[in-house]
Amino acid sequence: MLITPYFHDFWTETLDEWVAQGAPPEIRQSRFRGEYFRLDHVRVLREINLGFFMDKTIDVHGVPYVYGIPPIVPEYETEVLDEDAEHVVIVNAGGQKVRASKKHPEKMPMYLDFPVKDRPSWEEYRKRLDPASPERWPTDWAAYVQRINAKDEPIMLNVGGLFGYVREWVGVEKLLYLVYDDPVLFEDMMEHMAYLQAEVVKRVIADIRIDCAMFWEDMCFKTGPLISPKMVRQFMVPRYRRVTELLRSAGVNSIFVDSDGNLNQLIPLWLESGINGFWPLECAAGNDAVALRKQYGKNIILSGNVDKRAFLKTPDALREEVMARVPFLLESGGYFPALDHLVPPDVPLTMYQYFINMLREIAGLEKMYW
Repeated sequence: MLITPYFHDFWTETLDEWVAQGAPPEIRQSRFRGEYFRLDHVRVLREINLGFFMDKTIDVHGVPYVYGIPPIVPEYETEVLDEDAEHVVIVNAGGQKVRASKKHPEKMPMYLDFPVKDRPSWEEYRKRLDPASPERWPTDWAAYVQRINAKDEPIMLNVGGLFGYVREWVGVEKLLYLVYDDPVLFEDMMEHMAYLQAEVVKRVIADIRIDCAMFWEDMCFKTGPLISPKMVRQFMVPRYRRVTELLRSAGVNSIFVDSDGNLNQLIPLWLESGINGFWPLECAAGNDAVALRKQYGKNIILSGNVDKRAFLKTPDALREEVMARVPFLLESGGYFPALDHLVPPDVPLTMYQYFINMLREIAGLEKMYW
């Protein structure tokens, strides 16, 4: 059983709460956290600017406003435009203008403006999506390749997204209109993103051993996708294939997509596209990993789907939630046990420790003591 920190991630506020509950302050550091919970390390190639990482920060009165941006080079200059007693208006490194809470800067901000508004602004923006930009790559590529290939741990490449990135460029509402009002522009954006991903992947797989890859989309809500499966098939499936075929030609057979919401209508299309792994499988959105395993067998890799709401109840309730899913999924193979998204700050440290020990118990490993 691989318990990887990639699928065990946390709000910054959660870690602050746990320190207040007695955890060592070093738990805020990812490498220490992995050792603290004895998680198996997966090396993500963060130095290659292609994926979407939630690790950009702007200081908001001593508290970090944390956000992710698409892989643009160069990034936009960040600045604070306005503020009042409760909120601050910021332009972040992705060129988005947002209104963030001073007290809870990690919570979803209000999006006020986006960098791409029409064809001319897209033509300007796409200059930041050049696969050959030197800033996209580690400065000493040969030394970097040697160092990564020498590692005795799984290597993951974040390969980007299609819908998810366009959403970050234009905003959700405008994107949903754009599909109808200007499908040519919508398709041009996706085509350029597929080009960027394919060019970067070609260079990476030529030199580096990759074990798995991850797309990021966030294109579903509680009951289904934000655009129709017909549109996904038309605009996205052929472009996914361009990237997944490159990955599979290099022996990369574990290709995930990270998307919130109910994935049931899109899973068949993603499988058709060459994507076979799914995370976080949010329970509140109606995803059921046990049902998916029974439906698709071993054609899919599953991760997450342990209901975070059970962590707010009793240890017995959490045990019932875990035992109803995890043993069956582990026995059937191709499952990474984890919560159904980031661990929120209302999850007590003791309950998360209890969860880790349950996973160890199921795997036949010794109990941990903190």
